[in-house]
Amino acid sequence: MEYVYLLLLLGVVIALCVFINRVTDKLKIPSLLLFIGLGVLFGVLMRPQIGNFTDYTLGNAVCSVCLVFVIFYGGFGTNFKEAKPVAARSALLSFAGTALTAVLTGVGVYAVFQILPFGKIGWAESMLVGCVLCSTDAASVFNILRTRKLNLRYRTSSLLEMESGSNDPVSYMLTVVFVTVLGARAGVSQAIGGWQIVGMLCAQIGFGAAAGILFGLLGKFILQKFSFNMGQGGTIFVIALALVAYAVPSVLPGLWAGNGYLSVYLCGILLGNAHIPQKRDAVRFFDALTGVAQMVIFFLLGLLATPEWLIEPEVILPALLIFVFLTLIARPVAVSAVLLPFRARANQIFVISWAGLRGVASVVFAVYAVSSVELPYDLFSIVFCVVLLSMIVQGTLLPFFSKKTGMLAAGGDVLRTFNDYQEEGSVSFVKVVVGENHPWAGKKLKDCVMPREFLVVLLLRGDETIVPNGDTVVGAGDLLVTAAPEFENRQDFGMYEEFLGAGHEWAGKSVRELALPHGLLIAMIKRNGGTVIPYGATQLQEGDTLVCLRLREGEGA
Repeated sequence: MEYVYLLLLLGVVIALCVFINRVTDKLKIPSLLLFIGLGVLFGVLMRPQIGNFTDYTLGNAVCSVCLVFVIFYGGFGTNFKEAKPVAARSALLSFAGTALTAVLTGVGVYAVFQILPFGKIGWAESMLVGCVLCSTDAASVFNILRTRKLNLRYRTSSLLEMESGSNDPVSYMLTVVFVTVLGARAGVSQAIGGWQIVGMLCAQIGFGAAAGILFGLLGKFILQKFSFNMGQGGTIFVIALALVAYAVPSVLPGLWAGNGYLSVYLCGILLGNAHIPQKRDAVRFFDALTGVAQMVIFFLLGLLATPEWLIEPEVILPALLIFVFLTLIARPVAVSAVLLPFRARANQIFVISWAGLRGVASVVFAVYAVSSVELPYDLFSIVFCVVLLSMIVQGTLLPFFSKKTGMLAAGGDVLRTFNDYQEEGSVSFVKVVVGENHPWAGKKLKDCVMPREFLVVLLLRGDETIVPNGDTVVGAGDLLVTAAPEFENRQDFGMYEEFLGAGHEWAGKSVRELALPHGLLIAMIKRNGGTVIPYGATQLQEGDTLVCLRLREGEGA
């Protein structure tokens, strides 16, 4: 029955994390901080029963799986069209900037341990700390930007989104290299030379990128060409695809293993920027799933932390000095080196440097390193403290510095797409195709009869996109995008599917020829992977799936 208590604990923790969000909105601090605090609190309360929870192997397994979905959704939610103008800068920040941050931080770590009286460490051990801490955390950055409704000028929000979403694979790749080097030195793994390290890096990037692109394109093709005869089948398929995209390059043998995180991120970008069915449902599901994944990761990391160890001088002093060096020297130098050739403004460089929050990936990679090789210092606790300091100091002051440096865009809100507003508000965007005999064809919009609550926000005419006004003339073949209030009172009716198989009495008939009972309406037809909105003359075909709406018993006239 132990699993029942585990499920009880998990349910209570997730529920508490949800309610904690209300507290963080008032305190103006990153909500992920309180999730960590909750994990630390539970660890202290459970210590009499289980002692200090230091199962890094279990923590690494759970956190790695959760991180797969967080990184996948980071790619899936990236608006590539919006980010395209800054894609080159984002890519350089993700790869060259992250690598340079790792090297500079490693140098700083080496210097810190030379001046502190807790024992000196070598260059490989110092570089491992730099590699673990070199990535920025997309969840932390956008948790702040979205909850405060901030949008940064010069497309900085998009640049940060792409950089923080894609530099985790770089950090992981460098961490794997130095864990392998230290493992070989300790006799845990085979000795590795310089050319083998180069080959490992090439394999990580090459096989990881190839797998991500392959599974992204394959998933896009399958989702667009095939329909799933089950509810939310598309979303379930996307979950499976994310897991496979991560696992396939990761299971390649030895030094040939590819970077699973890079693979799953690229797969997410390709799917998220493709036109696939049930995409809105997938967004809603992954939004909730990644929220739970982040809660689980931060709670588990808090559970792994031992408060007494965190405040010991040999942990807190190195962590404080490393945080100061990383925040004020390593990150700004790396960002400046990448962005100055693009003539970036000083205030933009400052905000991007300050927005380089350390987060969940850094601690997860520290857990991986601790579970893989013996180290002469408490890597987990040091990295844990650096992440806490980063969230508290950088996370809290990011909105303030963004405002003081003039980086906030007017009317700021980081959400800028139809899907974003549709998800956040009670508005739906509906397309209307204007045929030859459509009553709107040839009329000005102000003369078209439509409900007052409807607003035509876009007109698509061939390759031309028009933002219309009342004098815009609607032509045959135009596609109108209309905004309308979303209907939310769904409890008074039910919907079901009717499949028109061989010999079905409705096949071959028009909708008006059917003797439908009172209170029943055919709302939609699923046909050959597409959707048809029916009217009286619509012919039903064998193989159609009808989505029927009917009033519940006791409702209606």
